[in-house]
Amino acid sequence: MSYQALYRVWRPQRFDEIVGQSVITRTLKNALITKQTSHAYLFTGPRGTGKTSAAKIFAKAVNCHYLKDGEPCNKCETCKAINEGSLNDVIEIDAASNNGVEEIRDIRDKAKYAPTQADYKVYIIDEVHMLSTGAFNALLKTLEEPPANVIFILATTEPHKIPATIISRTQKFDFKRIKPKDILERMEYILDQKKVEYDDKALKLIAKAAEGGMRDALSILDQAMSYGDNKITYDNALLVTGSVTNELLTTYMKQVVANDTKSALITIQKILDEGKDASRFIEDLTSYCQDILLYQQDPGIVEEMELGIIDDQFKKLSGQITDQEIYQIINELNDISNSLRFTAHPDVYLEVLTVKITHLDSNSQSNTSTNSQPAATTAVNPEVNAEIQQLTQEVAKLKSELDAIKQAPDAQSSAVSTPEPAKPSQAHTMDNHIELAKIYPILGKATRKQLNQFKEVWPDLMKALSVTQRAVMHVSSPVAASSGGVIVAFEYPFLYQKAQGDTDLKDALENNLDRIVGKAPQIVFVPENQWPDIRHEYLTNHRDKLKNATPKEAKADDPKADPADDSSNDPVEQDSESQPVVKKAAELFGTDILDIKDD
Repeated sequence: MSYQALYRVWRPQRFDEIVGQSVITRTLKNALITKQTSHAYLFTGPRGTGKTSAAKIFAKAVNCHYLKDGEPCNKCETCKAINEGSLNDVIEIDAASNNGVEEIRDIRDKAKYAPTQADYKVYIIDEVHMLSTGAFNALLKTLEEPPANVIFILATTEPHKIPATIISRTQKFDFKRIKPKDILERMEYILDQKKVEYDDKALKLIAKAAEGGMRDALSILDQAMSYGDNKITYDNALLVTGSVTNELLTTYMKQVVANDTKSALITIQKILDEGKDASRFIEDLTSYCQDILLYQQDPGIVEEMELGIIDDQFKKLSGQITDQEIYQIINELNDISNSLRFTAHPDVYLEVLTVKITHLDSNSQSNTSTNSQPAATTAVNPEVNAEIQQLTQEVAKLKSELDAIKQAPDAQSSAVSTPEPAKPSQAHTMDNHIELAKIYPILGKATRKQLNQFKEVWPDLMKALSVTQRAVMHVSSPVAASSGGVIVAFEYPFLYQKAQGDTDLKDALENNLDRIVGKAPQIVFVPENQWPDIRHEYLTNHRDKLKNATPKEAKADDPKADPADDSSNDPVEQDSESQPVVKKAAELFGTDILDIKDD
């Protein structure tokens, strides 16, 4: 006979062999002992938790003539026939491929006939949520008026898709995820029976990777046995599951705690070079942070679960990181985990994550110091207090003089128009570190041709940077360019702040651009969320300047588009886009999305 997978060979044949579902198995056994079985059952729960196995055992038990304590004997002809799948009265149906009305009507018609070989005719419908609406309606009629000696067992992983009218006519049992400790004990039992050598650390790793499914655990165990010539080692388990070693996770977390961005990025690159899955790394790191958090609360919790590997390095690390930092890291891991589902470049997100969590402490300190700075300055600097009192007295004096002027006779005869308060400039809402003095000259001579040229060489420029510099620049892109400068926008503000203070990064960019395109333009950084305001501010100032200038000055101040610029050839309307400010906007940003609004 050909080789059979472990999960098929070791499929439970008795209720006592079902792992981690003691409440359900006890209820079913008591119903069999007291002969209080229902005509329909609904088994729900995650994959690999024993739903189909429990259904088959129940089908054996309800037809076994030698039932003992609610358990089938597995020796009589009926039990043997069900185990072999040859009993005509126990019908297993896959609803995923038999989900139509006709299939359910066929079941309903055949259910009317009495069983031929057993006492009960049992229908096991797997993945019942896949049935169509019409099929559910056809099944509902049978469940409302069930024939004698017929039992329906419905199994599903998605109970929310089943109509409430179906659920209300069944006994519902919710199978829960199996605890890793229970999975571990079952694997140890199987390997002991097969006389296979194993490493305890390897089995713990497999139990965690199974995510509560016994079938998944046995499938991984089967792979590890095949890879290691019937010997389960920790290294083999790592290769099969794609997990990251505990030592590597400890190293990475130590680098994060030490704010060592460069070393942490090198560790990430090593993990990716080994072919590890980014999502699996995020899961392992989240679990590792969870173990640290639990260990900080009570060391006995992790040791009792017997899953986290508690060594001296782990204990030392748990004392170097606060629970607040763990909370922040787990939140960042959760955000990255969601983003990884929709990206083809997971390395970018892992590098951004690394830069972000290695600066959590400095970011929080800077925010704290910024928020507390005004109060602290006022409290500790007596000169400031004295100046404030002096200014307050001067304001009061000016106010009294103004009141006296208003009460004078001349004030009643002459109408004094109060100037409308000026609108706050958008520039005041911008980051103080944004270098507008460098940005505006670049915008004054910027063209689409120059921008497209820098966009083409941008990937080559990224490859020329170091690992740390590339991680900072990964989510940046040029948004405007002239022959003398490039404006680069950053998606994340914290990366913008890091790049803004890194003179070596700017030097590396300018030097590599000089090597690639033959010139070294000035590099200016901006946050992506403030770039639209900067652009609008520049165009508004440029328009106001042109309105106030003479025609000759306006013509001289309006730089023409580069003759080689593709955007200058676009058809535009003469009445609007012939305006200098509109032409300038088209040169800078293109004419694909150009809306003219008057203030």
